[in-house]
Amino acid sequence: MGFLRIRTTVDERPGRLASLAAALAARGGNILGLSVQSDADGTVDEFVADIPANPETVREALEAAGGRRVQVVPATAHELTDEPTRALLLASRLRSMPWRLPELLAELLRADDARWLYGEAVSDLPDPTQLVVPVAPRRAVRLRRAELPFTLTEAARAASFARLAQPAETSAAERTIKLSDGVEITVRPLTSIYREAVRDLHDRCSPESRRFRYFTSMPALPARTFDRLCDRSRGFSLVAGHDGQVVAMANLMFTPDPGIAEMAFLVEDRWQGLGLGTAMARMLVRSARDLGYAEVKATLLSDNARMRRLLISLGATLGYTEDPGVMEGRLPVGTMVSA
Repeated sequence: MGFLRIRTTVDERPGRLASLAAALAARGGNILGLSVQSDADGTVDEFVADIPANPETVREALEAAGGRRVQVVPATAHELTDEPTRALLLASRLRSMPWRLPELLAELLRADDARWLYGEAVSDLPDPTQLVVPVAPRRAVRLRRAELPFTLTEAARAASFARLAQPAETSAAERTIKLSDGVEITVRPLTSIYREAVRDLHDRCSPESRRFRYFTSMPALPARTFDRLCDRSRGFSLVAGHDGQVVAMANLMFTPDPGIAEMAFLVEDRWQGLGLGTAMARMLVRSARDLGYAEVKATLLSDNARMRRLLISLGATLGYTEDPGVMEGRLPVGTMVSA
């Protein structure tokens, strides 16, 4: 005897499910699990059964009982867990580890493979053994399951599950950090209400600090650039405030490169060297992880020694670009060095 997962499409007629159950019973089958799912051209009945017959015999019996597109694959006792309980346990894991969405989606739908897709929105694929689950405007998860096509019900379950991976409100909440000199700084998400405060920050920063941030001594931040930094579809930015002033800004920008976001900082001169940049960098990397990015990069001028030290302290790898005056640091989000 062995466990089998059996799936068949049936017409919506009274007694059809009873006919299928009777066909399994006639082959000595004991139905241990049943789910009914909607699909494009009928209802899909899925059984987990302990049955001595071989898969081909089971398939022929169900086709004779009115089943269409019958598929029979091996199952294990592990698959006999209560489905609502299993889904709730996976949801709990997802809330604490949203960056593991692909593997948890694969576990939810028993898929063979799951991976991130980046770029423009992906249209529905004609292959029913592939399912693309949108997560954000430029991110999705693609699932593959070789033996059992995905149903519309499973697609809806996956979409609902993916919504749980959206960044929790706490990631955008106000936070207080204590600097090395004991001063407490408040960090908040950047919004349009900080336009004047960010302008004042630029005014107070030295030309060198601005050059390190923008590769030019930009005296003021253009309005269109500020608006892009506030646009949550383009990235995620933070401002640090003390005594009514914005003293630092950190930006995480989404890039066209698959799975990569880019971060940059501007810290007022008198607040440098106190750990503020490092603390905000850690917040950005965690946000990138929660948003599904695999790596964060930073482009810096080669004479920016403070930024080099910050990136190395996080565990980033530094290298020169084609421009000898420009370096690039790369940090996989799962390997950030702990404080």
